[in-house]
Amino acid sequence: MQNNDAICAIATAAGNGAIAVIRISGSDSYSVVEKIFFPQSKKNIHTLKANTIHFGTVQAQGKIIDEVLVSLFRAPHSYTGEDSIEISCHGSVFIQQQILQLLVENGARLATAGEFTMRAFLAGKMDLSQAEAVADLIASQTKAEHSLAIQQMKGGVTNEIQHLRDLLLNFISLIELELDFSEEDVEFADRKELLTLINRVDKYLKTLIASFQQGNAIKKGIPVAIVGRPNVGKSTLLNALLNEERAIVSEIPGTTRDTLEDTMIIEGMTFRFIDTAGIRHTTDVIENLGIERTHQTIAKADIVILVSEPNAPGMELMMQIADILSLNKKLIVAFNKIDVQESHLLDNVFESDYKTIYISAKKGENIDQLRQSLLDLSSFNQLDTKDIIISNVRHFDALQNALQAIERVHEGLQTRISSDFLAQDIRQALHYFGLITGQITTDEILGNIFSKFCIGK
Repeated sequence: MQNNDAICAIATAAGNGAIAVIRISGSDSYSVVEKIFFPQSKKNIHTLKANTIHFGTVQAQGKIIDEVLVSLFRAPHSYTGEDSIEISCHGSVFIQQQILQLLVENGARLATAGEFTMRAFLAGKMDLSQAEAVADLIASQTKAEHSLAIQQMKGGVTNEIQHLRDLLLNFISLIELELDFSEEDVEFADRKELLTLINRVDKYLKTLIASFQQGNAIKKGIPVAIVGRPNVGKSTLLNALLNEERAIVSEIPGTTRDTLEDTMIIEGMTFRFIDTAGIRHTTDVIENLGIERTHQTIAKADIVILVSEPNAPGMELMMQIADILSLNKKLIVAFNKIDVQESHLLDNVFESDYKTIYISAKKGENIDQLRQSLLDLSSFNQLDTKDIIISNVRHFDALQNALQAIERVHEGLQTRISSDFLAQDIRQALHYFGLITGQITTDEILGNIFSKFCIGK
Protein backbone atom coordinates (compact mmCIF):
# COMPACT_ATOMS: atom_id res chain seq x y z
CA MET A 1 0.00 0.00 0.00
CA GLN A 2 3.05 2.28 0.13
CA ASN A 3 2.53 5.15 -2.30
CA ASN A 4 4.50 8.40 -2.23
CA ASP A 5 2.52 10.41 -4.78
CA ALA A 6 1.41 13.87 -3.67
CA ILE A 7 -1.91 13.92 -1.82
CA CYS A 8 -3.87 16.93 -0.59
CA ALA A 9 -6.86 17.64 1.63
CA ILE A 10 -8.44 20.33 3.74
CA ALA A 11 -7.38 19.58 7.33
CA THR A 12 -9.69 21.99 9.15
CA ALA A 13 -13.41 21.66 9.81
CA ALA A 14 -15.83 22.16 6.94
CA GLY A 15 -17.41 25.57 6.45
CA ASN A 16 -16.36 29.19 6.72
CA GLY A 17 -13.88 30.23 9.38
CA ALA A 18 -11.12 32.68 10.15
CA ILE A 19 -8.48 30.44 8.61
CA ALA A 20 -8.26 27.03 6.98
CA VAL A 21 -5.35 24.63 6.59
CA ILE A 22 -4.70 22.56 3.48
CA ARG A 23 -2.20 19.71 3.76
CA ILE A 24 -0.01 18.27 1.02
CA SER A 25 2.25 15.25 1.47
CA GLY A 26 4.35 13.08 -0.79
CA SER A 27 7.61 13.08 -2.72
CA ASP A 28 6.25 15.58 -5.28
CA SER A 29 4.76 18.00 -2.73
CA TYR A 30 7.27 20.77 -3.28
CA SER A 31 7.08 20.48 -7.07
CA VAL A 32 3.28 20.75 -6.97
CA VAL A 33 3.15 23.69 -4.55
CA GLU A 34 5.85 25.72 -6.33
CA LYS A 35 3.52 25.97 -9.35
CA ILE A 36 0.85 27.84 -7.40
CA PHE A 37 2.68 29.50 -4.45
CA PHE A 38 4.71 32.68 -4.93
CA PRO A 39 6.76 33.59 -1.82
CA GLN A 40 7.19 37.24 -0.98
CA SER A 41 10.94 36.54 -0.72
CA LYS A 42 10.93 35.51 -4.43
CA LYS A 43 12.92 32.39 -3.48
CA ASN A 44 12.24 28.93 -4.88
CA ILE A 45 10.62 26.82 -2.14
CA HIS A 46 13.02 23.96 -2.93
CA THR A 47 15.81 26.13 -1.50
CA LEU A 48 13.95 27.14 1.66
CA LYS A 49 14.81 25.52 4.99
CA ALA A 50 12.58 22.89 6.56
CA ASN A 51 10.44 23.74 9.58
CA THR A 52 10.00 27.33 8.43
CA ILE A 53 6.93 29.41 7.55
CA HIS A 54 6.76 31.72 4.53
CA PHE A 55 4.34 34.44 3.47
CA GLY A 56 3.20 34.73 -0.10
CA THR A 57 0.28 34.39 -2.51
CA VAL A 58 -1.48 31.53 -4.22
CA GLN A 59 -2.05 32.45 -7.87
CA ALA A 60 -3.80 30.94 -10.86
CA GLN A 61 -2.69 32.26 -14.26
CA GLY A 62 -1.34 35.43 -12.68
CA LYS A 63 -4.51 36.07 -10.69
CA ILE A 64 -4.19 36.14 -6.86
CA ILE A 65 -6.48 33.67 -5.12
CA ASP A 66 -5.37 34.48 -1.55
CA GLU A 67 -2.52 35.63 0.66
CA VAL A 68 -1.27 32.61 2.60
CA LEU A 69 1.31 31.24 5.00
CA VAL A 70 3.12 28.08 3.91
CA SER A 71 4.75 25.73 6.45
CA LEU A 72 7.50 23.47 5.10
CA PHE A 73 8.49 20.03 6.41
CA ARG A 74 11.13 17.68 5.03
CA ALA A 75 11.23 13.89 5.18
CA PRO A 76 11.60 12.14 7.52
CA HIS A 77 10.84 14.92 10.01
CA SER A 78 7.14 15.34 9.33
CA TYR A 79 3.88 13.77 10.48
CA THR A 80 3.79 11.40 7.50
CA GLY A 81 7.55 10.91 7.29
CA GLU A 82 7.42 12.42 3.79
CA ASP A 83 8.02 15.88 2.36
CA SER A 84 4.96 17.80 3.56
CA ILE A 85 3.52 21.29 3.24
CA GLU A 86 0.65 23.03 5.02
CA ILE A 87 -1.04 26.05 3.45
CA SER A 88 -2.83 28.36 5.88
CA CYS A 89 -5.35 30.46 3.97
CA HIS A 90 -8.42 32.53 4.78
CA GLY A 91 -11.36 30.35 5.78
CA SER A 92 -13.68 31.07 2.86
CA VAL A 93 -15.08 27.85 1.43
CA PHE A 94 -14.57 29.28 -2.06
CA ILE A 95 -10.87 29.98 -1.39
CA GLN A 96 -10.33 26.51 0.09
CA GLN A 97 -11.89 24.82 -2.94
CA GLN A 98 -9.95 27.01 -5.37
CA ILE A 99 -6.60 26.12 -3.79
CA LEU A 100 -7.53 22.45 -3.61
CA GLN A 101 -8.51 22.47 -7.27
CA LEU A 102 -5.21 24.15 -8.23
CA LEU A 103 -3.23 21.50 -6.35
CA VAL A 104 -5.07 18.70 -8.19
CA GLU A 105 -4.62 20.42 -11.55
CA ASN A 106 -0.87 20.62 -10.90
CA GLY A 107 -0.22 16.99 -10.05
CA ALA A 108 -1.63 16.18 -6.60
CA ARG A 109 -4.65 14.00 -5.91
CA LEU A 110 -7.30 14.22 -3.22
CA ALA A 111 -6.38 12.20 -0.12
CA THR A 112 -8.63 9.39 1.03
CA ALA A 113 -9.91 9.17 4.60
CA GLY A 114 -7.03 8.72 7.04
CA GLU A 115 -4.40 8.55 4.30
CA PHE A 116 -2.01 10.98 6.00
CA THR A 117 -2.02 8.88 9.20
CA MET A 118 -1.76 5.64 7.22
CA ARG A 119 1.38 7.00 5.54
CA ALA A 120 2.73 7.88 8.98
CA PHE A 121 2.14 4.26 10.05
CA LEU A 122 3.70 2.82 6.89
CA ALA A 123 6.71 5.09 7.36
CA GLY A 124 7.20 3.78 10.90
CA LYS A 125 6.31 7.06 12.59
CA MET A 126 3.81 5.22 14.81
CA ASP A 127 2.47 1.71 15.29
CA LEU A 128 -1.07 0.69 14.40
CA SER A 129 -2.53 1.04 17.89
CA GLN A 130 -1.10 4.57 18.13
CA ALA A 131 -2.59 5.42 14.73
CA GLU A 132 -6.00 4.24 15.93
CA ALA A 133 -5.54 6.42 19.03
CA VAL A 134 -5.24 9.44 16.73
CA ALA A 135 -8.81 8.83 15.55
CA ASP A 136 -9.96 8.36 19.16
CA LEU A 137 -8.27 11.64 20.14
CA ILE A 138 -10.04 13.53 17.36
CA ALA A 139 -13.38 11.97 18.35
CA SER A 140 -12.91 12.51 22.11
CA GLN A 141 -15.62 14.61 23.73
CA THR A 142 -14.82 14.14 27.41
CA LYS A 143 -11.82 14.32 29.72
CA ALA A 144 -11.94 10.54 30.18
CA GLU A 145 -11.92 9.81 26.43
CA HIS A 146 -9.11 12.32 25.92
CA SER A 147 -6.97 10.75 28.68
CA LEU A 148 -7.53 7.28 27.24
CA ALA A 149 -6.53 8.38 23.72
CA ILE A 150 -3.42 10.23 24.94
CA GLN A 151 -2.31 7.17 26.92
CA GLN A 152 -2.69 5.00 23.82
CA MET A 153 -0.85 7.50 21.61
CA LYS A 154 2.07 7.43 24.02
CA GLY A 155 2.34 3.70 23.39
CA GLY A 156 0.54 2.47 26.53
CA VAL A 157 -0.34 -1.13 25.71
CA THR A 158 2.12 -1.40 22.81
CA ASN A 159 5.25 -1.09 24.95
CA GLU A 160 4.29 -3.93 27.28
CA ILE A 161 3.02 -6.19 24.49
CA GLN A 162 6.21 -5.59 22.52
CA HIS A 163 8.31 -6.56 25.55
CA LEU A 164 6.33 -9.79 26.06
CA ARG A 165 6.50 -10.47 22.32
CA ASP A 166 10.30 -10.16 22.36
CA LEU A 167 10.56 -12.64 25.24
CA LEU A 168 8.28 -15.12 23.48
CA LEU A 169 10.28 -14.72 20.27
CA ASN A 170 13.42 -15.66 22.17
CA PHE A 171 11.81 -18.85 23.47
CA ILE A 172 10.28 -19.86 20.17
CA SER A 173 13.67 -19.50 18.47
CA LEU A 174 15.12 -21.92 21.04
CA ILE A 175 12.20 -24.33 20.63
CA GLU A 176 12.54 -24.31 16.86
CA LEU A 177 16.26 -24.95 17.31
CA GLU A 178 15.27 -28.06 19.25
CA LEU A 179 13.24 -29.21 16.26
CA ASP A 180 16.39 -29.07 14.13
CA PHE A 181 18.01 -31.51 16.59
CA SER A 182 14.90 -33.62 17.25
CA GLU A 183 16.77 -36.87 16.76
CA GLU A 184 19.21 -35.98 19.57
CA ASP A 185 16.41 -35.33 22.13
CA VAL A 186 17.85 -32.06 23.52
CA GLU A 187 16.15 -29.07 25.12
CA PHE A 188 17.53 -25.59 24.53
CA ALA A 189 14.51 -23.78 26.00
CA ASP A 190 14.24 -24.04 29.79
CA ARG A 191 10.67 -25.26 30.37
CA LYS A 192 10.52 -23.81 33.91
CA GLU A 193 11.51 -20.37 32.66
CA LEU A 194 9.01 -20.66 29.82
CA LEU A 195 6.25 -21.65 32.27
CA THR A 196 7.06 -18.61 34.43
CA LEU A 197 6.87 -16.37 31.37
CA ILE A 198 3.61 -17.95 30.19
CA ASN A 199 2.06 -17.39 33.64
CA ARG A 200 3.15 -13.75 33.48
CA VAL A 201 1.73 -13.28 29.99
CA ASP A 202 -1.50 -15.05 30.99
CA LYS A 203 -1.99 -12.78 34.02
CA TYR A 204 -1.23 -9.62 32.04
CA LEU A 205 -3.58 -10.53 29.18
CA LYS A 206 -6.41 -11.24 31.61
CA THR A 207 -5.85 -7.83 33.22
CA LEU A 208 -6.00 -6.09 29.84
CA ILE A 209 -9.10 -8.03 28.78
CA ALA A 210 -10.84 -7.20 32.07
CA SER A 211 -10.09 -3.50 31.53
CA PHE A 212 -12.12 -3.48 28.30
CA GLN A 213 -15.43 -3.11 30.15
CA GLN A 214 -14.18 0.10 31.72
CA GLY A 215 -12.52 1.35 28.54
CA ASN A 216 -15.63 0.66 26.48
CA ALA A 217 -17.75 2.47 29.07
CA ILE A 218 -15.46 5.50 28.90
CA LYS A 219 -15.80 5.66 25.11
CA LYS A 220 -19.53 4.95 24.89
CA GLY A 221 -20.70 6.17 28.29
CA ILE A 222 -21.29 4.31 31.56
CA PRO A 223 -24.76 2.70 31.42
CA VAL A 224 -26.86 3.67 34.45
CA ALA A 225 -30.26 1.97 34.89
CA ILE A 226 -32.93 3.87 36.82
CA VAL A 227 -35.27 1.21 38.27
CA GLY A 228 -38.02 0.86 40.83
CA ARG A 229 -41.76 0.35 41.24
CA PRO A 230 -44.26 2.45 39.25
CA ASN A 231 -44.84 6.05 40.34
CA VAL A 232 -41.75 6.37 42.55
CA GLY A 233 -40.40 9.16 40.33
CA LYS A 234 -37.99 7.42 37.95
CA SER A 235 -38.88 9.57 34.94
CA THR A 236 -38.85 12.71 37.08
CA LEU A 237 -35.37 11.74 38.27
CA LEU A 238 -34.18 11.27 34.67
CA ASN A 239 -35.44 14.75 33.81
CA ALA A 240 -33.73 16.19 36.91
CA LEU A 241 -30.39 14.53 36.06
CA LEU A 242 -30.52 15.78 32.47
CA ASN A 243 -31.90 19.22 33.37
CA GLU A 244 -34.60 18.88 30.72
CA GLU A 245 -38.08 17.41 30.23
CA ARG A 246 -36.86 14.27 28.47
CA ALA A 247 -39.37 11.74 29.85
CA ILE A 248 -43.17 11.97 30.15
CA VAL A 249 -44.19 12.26 33.81
CA SER A 250 -47.64 11.10 34.95
CA GLU A 251 -49.35 9.93 38.13
CA ILE A 252 -50.83 7.03 36.17
CA PRO A 253 -48.91 3.82 36.98
CA GLY A 254 -47.19 2.17 34.00
CA THR A 255 -46.69 5.38 31.96
CA THR A 256 -43.17 4.29 30.97
CA ARG A 257 -43.57 1.11 28.94
CA ASP A 258 -40.18 1.02 27.22
CA THR A 259 -36.65 2.03 28.10
CA LEU A 260 -35.81 5.69 27.49
CA GLU A 261 -32.14 6.61 27.13
CA ASP A 262 -30.10 9.82 27.10
CA THR A 263 -26.53 10.84 27.93
CA MET A 264 -24.94 13.50 30.10
CA ILE A 265 -21.32 14.47 30.77
CA ILE A 266 -20.50 14.90 34.46
CA GLU A 267 -17.05 16.35 35.14
CA GLY A 268 -15.51 14.79 32.04
CA MET A 269 -17.27 11.41 32.24
CA THR A 270 -20.17 10.34 30.00
CA PHE A 271 -23.10 8.56 31.63
CA ARG A 272 -25.91 6.86 29.70
CA PHE A 273 -29.06 7.11 31.81
CA ILE A 274 -31.78 4.58 31.03
CA ASP A 275 -35.27 5.16 32.42
CA THR A 276 -37.09 1.83 32.71
CA ALA A 277 -40.64 0.60 33.10
CA GLY A 278 -41.80 0.26 36.69
CA ILE A 279 -41.49 -3.26 38.09
CA ARG A 280 -44.82 -4.67 39.26
CA HIS A 281 -47.24 -7.54 38.60
CA THR A 282 -49.61 -6.62 35.75
CA THR A 283 -51.82 -8.31 33.16
CA ASP A 284 -51.06 -5.63 30.56
CA VAL A 285 -49.13 -7.39 27.78
CA ILE A 286 -47.31 -4.27 26.54
CA GLU A 287 -46.38 -3.17 30.06
CA ASN A 288 -45.02 -6.66 30.75
CA LEU A 289 -42.79 -6.34 27.69
CA GLY A 290 -41.46 -3.10 29.13
CA ILE A 291 -40.81 -4.77 32.49
CA GLU A 292 -38.93 -7.57 30.74
CA ARG A 293 -36.75 -4.94 29.06
CA THR A 294 -36.16 -3.41 32.49
CA HIS A 295 -34.62 -6.68 33.67
CA GLN A 296 -32.48 -6.82 30.52
CA THR A 297 -31.32 -3.23 31.11
CA ILE A 298 -30.35 -4.00 34.71
CA ALA A 299 -28.27 -6.94 33.51
CA LYS A 300 -26.34 -4.71 31.07
CA ALA A 301 -25.93 -1.67 33.37
CA ASP A 302 -22.73 -0.87 35.26
CA ILE A 303 -24.56 1.20 37.87
CA VAL A 304 -28.15 0.85 39.10
CA ILE A 305 -30.11 3.65 40.75
CA LEU A 306 -32.94 2.00 42.70
CA VAL A 307 -35.62 4.65 43.24
CA SER A 308 -37.94 4.16 46.22
CA GLU A 309 -39.95 6.23 48.67
CA PRO A 310 -38.96 6.88 52.30
CA ASN A 311 -41.97 4.94 53.57
CA ALA A 312 -41.51 1.99 51.22
CA PRO A 313 -42.05 -1.42 52.84
CA GLY A 314 -38.66 -2.41 54.26
CA MET A 315 -38.74 -6.08 53.33
CA GLU A 316 -39.86 -5.41 49.75
CA LEU A 317 -37.05 -2.88 49.29
CA MET A 318 -34.48 -5.27 50.72
CA MET A 319 -35.60 -7.99 48.31
CA GLN A 320 -35.05 -5.63 45.36
CA ILE A 321 -31.63 -4.65 46.69
CA ALA A 322 -30.63 -8.28 47.19
CA ASP A 323 -31.68 -9.13 43.62
CA ILE A 324 -29.56 -6.32 42.18
CA LEU A 325 -26.53 -7.01 44.38
CA SER A 326 -26.64 -10.66 43.32
CA LEU A 327 -25.77 -9.41 39.80
CA ASN A 328 -22.62 -7.72 41.19
CA LYS A 329 -23.91 -4.28 40.23
CA LYS A 330 -22.84 -0.96 41.72
CA LEU A 331 -25.95 0.26 43.49
CA ILE A 332 -27.34 3.59 44.68
CA VAL A 333 -30.64 3.63 46.58
CA ALA A 334 -32.38 6.98 46.04
CA PHE A 335 -35.28 7.64 48.42
CA ASN A 336 -37.41 10.11 46.48
CA LYS A 337 -40.22 12.58 47.33
CA ILE A 338 -38.67 13.92 50.52
CA ASP A 339 -40.41 17.20 49.68
CA VAL A 340 -43.82 15.65 50.44
CA GLN A 341 -42.93 12.89 52.90
CA GLU A 342 -40.95 12.87 56.08
CA SER A 343 -37.73 10.98 55.37
CA HIS A 344 -36.49 8.41 57.82
CA LEU A 345 -33.65 5.96 57.71
CA LEU A 346 -34.47 2.32 57.08
CA ASP A 347 -32.65 -0.50 58.78
CA ASN A 348 -30.74 -2.43 56.13
CA VAL A 349 -28.22 -5.20 56.24
CA PHE A 350 -26.46 -4.03 53.06
CA GLU A 351 -25.21 -0.74 54.43
CA SER A 352 -21.62 -1.39 53.37
CA ASP A 353 -22.64 -2.43 49.87
CA TYR A 354 -24.46 0.59 48.54
CA LYS A 355 -24.93 4.34 48.79
CA THR A 356 -28.20 5.72 50.24
CA ILE A 357 -29.35 9.22 49.20
CA TYR A 358 -32.53 11.12 50.07
CA ILE A 359 -33.69 13.27 47.17
CA SER A 360 -36.56 15.22 45.70
CA ALA A 361 -36.42 14.72 41.95
CA LYS A 362 -39.30 17.18 41.52
CA LYS A 363 -37.59 19.96 43.52
CA GLY A 364 -34.03 19.03 42.49
CA GLU A 365 -32.92 18.47 46.10
CA ASN A 366 -29.64 16.52 46.51
CA ILE A 367 -29.41 15.78 42.75
CA ASP A 368 -25.84 17.14 42.77
CA GLN A 369 -25.05 14.70 45.57
CA LEU A 370 -26.43 11.89 43.41
CA ARG A 371 -24.27 12.99 40.46
CA GLN A 372 -21.20 12.97 42.72
CA SER A 373 -22.04 9.44 43.85
CA LEU A 374 -22.19 8.37 40.22
CA LEU A 375 -18.74 9.86 39.65
CA ASP A 376 -17.38 8.07 42.73
CA LEU A 377 -18.75 4.73 41.53
CA SER A 378 -17.37 5.25 38.02
CA SER A 379 -13.84 5.08 39.54
CA PHE A 380 -12.48 7.30 36.75
CA ASN A 381 -11.05 9.82 39.20
CA GLN A 382 -9.22 6.98 40.95
CA LEU A 383 -7.54 5.73 37.78
CA ASP A 384 -3.78 5.78 37.84
CA THR A 385 -2.37 7.52 34.78
CA LYS A 386 -0.09 4.50 34.40
CA ASP A 387 -3.03 2.09 34.21
CA ILE A 388 -3.41 0.58 30.75
CA ILE A 389 -7.02 0.32 29.65
CA ILE A 390 -8.26 -1.36 26.49
CA SER A 391 -11.06 0.48 24.68
CA ASN A 392 -10.64 -0.76 21.11
CA VAL A 393 -12.82 -3.72 20.07
CA ARG A 394 -10.20 -4.93 17.58
CA HIS A 395 -7.56 -5.02 20.33
CA PHE A 396 -10.00 -6.79 22.66
CA ASP A 397 -10.66 -9.55 20.11
CA ALA A 398 -6.94 -9.98 19.39
CA LEU A 399 -6.12 -10.21 23.12
CA GLN A 400 -8.80 -12.85 23.68
CA ASN A 401 -7.40 -14.94 20.84
CA ALA A 402 -3.85 -14.46 22.15
CA LEU A 403 -4.96 -15.57 25.63
CA GLN A 404 -6.46 -18.77 24.21
CA ALA A 405 -3.15 -19.53 22.50
CA ILE A 406 -1.19 -18.81 25.71
CA GLU A 407 -3.49 -21.10 27.71
CA ARG A 408 -2.84 -23.87 25.19
CA VAL A 409 0.91 -23.32 25.69
CA HIS A 410 0.41 -23.52 29.47
CA GLU A 411 -1.53 -26.76 29.14
CA GLY A 412 1.10 -28.13 26.76
CA LEU A 413 3.89 -27.40 29.23
CA GLN A 414 1.96 -29.16 31.99
CA THR A 415 1.40 -32.25 29.83
CA ARG A 416 4.86 -32.00 28.20
CA ILE A 417 3.61 -32.08 24.62
CA SER A 418 6.13 -32.07 21.80
CA SER A 419 8.05 -28.92 20.88
CA ASP A 420 6.39 -28.48 17.50
CA PHE A 421 2.95 -28.08 19.11
CA LEU A 422 4.34 -25.61 21.64
CA ALA A 423 5.94 -23.61 18.84
CA GLN A 424 2.68 -23.54 16.89
CA ASP A 425 0.70 -22.10 19.81
CA ILE A 426 3.39 -19.52 20.63
CA ARG A 427 3.36 -18.43 17.00
CA GLN A 428 -0.41 -17.98 17.27
CA ALA A 429 0.01 -15.71 20.30
CA LEU A 430 2.72 -13.72 18.50
CA HIS A 431 0.41 -13.38 15.50
CA TYR A 432 -2.34 -11.77 17.56
CA PHE A 433 0.15 -9.49 19.35
CA GLY A 434 1.36 -8.38 15.93
CA LEU A 435 -2.20 -7.61 14.82
CA ILE A 436 -2.48 -5.04 17.61
CA THR A 437 0.79 -3.25 16.89
CA GLY A 438 0.58 -3.61 13.11
CA GLN A 439 3.66 -5.81 12.73
CA ILE A 440 1.30 -8.29 11.10
CA THR A 441 -1.45 -6.75 8.99
CA THR A 442 -3.20 -6.81 5.63
CA ASP A 443 -4.46 -4.23 3.16
CA GLU A 444 -8.01 -5.16 4.20
CA ILE A 445 -7.34 -4.45 7.88
CA LEU A 446 -5.61 -1.15 7.12
CA GLY A 447 -8.36 -0.09 4.73
CA ASN A 448 -11.02 -0.83 7.35
CA ILE A 449 -9.20 1.06 10.12
CA PHE A 450 -8.24 4.19 8.21
CA SER A 451 -11.53 4.50 6.32
CA LYS A 452 -13.06 5.56 9.66
CA PHE A 453 -10.74 8.56 9.91
CA CYS A 454 -11.71 12.03 8.73
CA ILE A 455 -10.25 13.20 5.42
CA GLY A 456 -7.21 15.39 6.02
CA LYS A 457 -5.87 13.38 8.96
